[in-house]
Amino acid sequence: MADPARLDDAEVGQRLARLDELLERVETVPGPATEAAVEAVQALTEVYGEALARAADLVRGAGPEPAERFLADELLGHLLVLHDLHPDPVEQRAARAVDGLRDAVRERGGELEFAGIEDGEARVRLTLKGCGSSTGPVEEAVREAVLAAAPELSGVRRVPEERQAAFVPLDALARPSVAAGGPA
Repeated sequence: MADPARLDDAEVGQRLARLDELLERVETVPGPATEAAVEAVQALTEVYGEALARAADLVRGAGPEPAERFLADELLGHLLVLHDLHPDPVEQRAARAVDGLRDAVRERGGELEFAGIEDGEARVRLTLKGCGSSTGPVEEAVREAVLAAAPELSGVRRVPEERQAAFVPLDALARPSVAAGGPA
């Protein structure tokens, strides 16, 4: 049972959005008080980053299962990225997010593939089969999942499918010759 004093993911998201609003308001006020407030937030962030680094070290020392659970927590993952402490590279985290959605996309008759990172954006190949298939909601789900796993990315871009050349046997292209008894 969850501790009622703890914030769930939705409440954390609300707090983070509110924090962004407050910081934007503080930064628009001119003067030394604003500079001091921004400096205080930066110092607090550095101290919390150090605390997070120490907690991550303790969890890694406890074995693979606690470390995996620690890294799987969305909020902790964001903080690890913010403080440049996340042990997994951005490509690996983005690919893992895409892999996690692949089965759901297949259930809708589609295919999803991670195509790499270019210019700070994740690239994905997404195809949905069937007439009238709207890719909008699926694309949004992919975007949200990838940016949750790798918030340092600036976006997620859909790239075209790689077309594979169809194999046509050479003898199928050649006209039967007159010498072989074929029509002239």
